[in-house]
Amino acid sequence: MSQTILHKAETRGHANHGWLSSYQSFSFAGYYNPERMNFGALRVLNDDTVDGGMGFGEHPHDNMEIISIPLEGDLQHKDSMHNKAVIKNGDIQAMSAGTGIYHSEYNNDRNSDVKFLQIWIYPNKRNVTPRYDQISLNLADRHNKLQQVLSPNPDDAGVWIHQDAWFHLGKFDKDISTEYTIKKEGNGVYAFILDGEVEINGQVLNSRDALGIWDTDQFTIKANTEAEFLLIDVPMKF
Repeated sequence: MSQTILHKAETRGHANHGWLSSYQSFSFAGYYNPERMNFGALRVLNDDTVDGGMGFGEHPHDNMEIISIPLEGDLQHKDSMHNKAVIKNGDIQAMSAGTGIYHSEYNNDRNSDVKFLQIWIYPNKRNVTPRYDQISLNLADRHNKLQQVLSPNPDDAGVWIHQDAWFHLGKFDKDISTEYTIKKEGNGVYAFILDGEVEINGQVLNSRDALGIWDTDQFTIKANTEAEFLLIDVPMKF
């Protein structure tokens, strides 16, 4: 019997720093909810908007897999591994913090906001050599189908991380549905709706709602309107 947990958009934590509006699906910084610490190996899912000309100054991370998915605008990245890059909608960035990195993220366009998802996954290996990866995705590959954008395998589609996790993005027309098969026994899926109305096993979800589902092999996902969504397939125990 499958198990589910529903996280409505309005139940998320929210921090407004003036230049940054951050909606937090799990406990983060000033938002603490003992019932919202993680979903399996998924530790952080922040839905961030950064004002024009603003950003995150240099700060450290270690022993975490950090994924950024830009939704609007361009975000400039710099890190202690000497990477300088711009990520924009259609890109995905992954960093293995491992033994420790510093990085900064800025919106250099003073006239436009940047919107992006910041996601942290607990790794299955500690103290790895830090690494950086960024790719541009073909947006057509998620139209009415699931586009794999992350996996544990460097030779597979998308970026890769040190965890048995898979991410898929879908952009479906109204009334399109598909079956999703969970990738590994013991994994669950955190489905995060970016836009529109989606139904998963009878549960209706709207923009920025999320549904965690586990103890099942597969589930049905159906777009009740034009819809865009992210599926995060992670180990429930790690």
